[in-house]
Amino acid sequence: MVSKGFNDGTDPLSKRTVSDNISDPLKFFSLCPKRDEVNLINLNHISKEIGINSLVAIDESKRLGLGSFKALGAVYAIAKMGLGNFINKDNKSLLLEAKEKLKGVIFSTASAGNHGLSLAAGAKLFGAKSIIYVSKNVPTNFISQLKSMNATVSIVGNSYDESLKIAIDDSKKNGWILISDSTWKNYDVGLDVMEGYLISISQALDKIDQDPTHIFLQAGVGGLAASFAAYCRKKLGYSPIIIIVEPSYAPCLQRSIEMGKPTEVKGAASNMGRLDCKFPSRQAFYSLSKTANAFVSITEDESLKGTKFLSKRGINISQSSSAGFVALKKLVQRGEFLLDNRARVLCVFSEGSIKQ
Repeated sequence: MVSKGFNDGTDPLSKRTVSDNISDPLKFFSLCPKRDEVNLINLNHISKEIGINSLVAIDESKRLGLGSFKALGAVYAIAKMGLGNFINKDNKSLLLEAKEKLKGVIFSTASAGNHGLSLAAGAKLFGAKSIIYVSKNVPTNFISQLKSMNATVSIVGNSYDESLKIAIDDSKKNGWILISDSTWKNYDVGLDVMEGYLISISQALDKIDQDPTHIFLQAGVGGLAASFAAYCRKKLGYSPIIIIVEPSYAPCLQRSIEMGKPTEVKGAASNMGRLDCKFPSRQAFYSLSKTANAFVSITEDESLKGTKFLSKRGINISQSSSAGFVALKKLVQRGEFLLDNRARVLCVFSEGSIKQ
């Protein structure tokens, strides 16, 4: 049984909480000129190999042509700003009105790759402009993709956290609208980004034949993990065991749980680049303190071996994307969390393979 969480799972500095309400995201999604369904992969051959009953993966590697679940986030947050309280209406002319409202507006963010692509796509969709801050460790193909979507790219800092700080400062100076996939003191726009992610998990749970007994969710700042976990608790109650997975070089959520408050961690850069975040989203931390059962970390070596294990079986994804599966395999071998031949596991392949 999970606990009540710190401050009952709500950030004491904000009146808003992590949403589990899918109605607005689905209504907007139905209006989008480009939309798709979640792709579920049945991995029975692997489940038998590692010793569990079944394994299903949510495959977000092709989402909206952008290659990641994050395609659902920033686009939705921008739409919400443009449509306001009318986001759940059926009037398709609202998109044109929102486009007129946002024309020329400059949106900014810091990104390790995928969130930036979503912001650039959203800005382009609504006739706005985008400025994306990336660290020196972001793969060059991400930068090329961002530029191809008319985004201005600024390469600053040696980590996501460093580029985020600069993005925040520059946005304040220039009057840009910052849309981060994280949240912090006096900033909770990231909750709208997280609300967009609900489309993925809601589509998945509607398609799965049997409810999972275990759910593995990888985390950077915690946006995907918190939104997915919140919806799973609403839909499935407290029966599934939800396990949050982080790199051992960046276990910011696990450390925060230990300290009882959002806490920064120090460490080398992780090859799980999209998960290499040293400070958690405040809202994600408080929500996960209530909805998650456990927080585990995986090493760089475990990540590499686990990703290669999948690759040899025809699944080519990044080390960030495979983190949940890597932790699953590790915990099955240890015989922990009731992961035996009766376990039905759901994990998330959050992005495809990454080329430098």
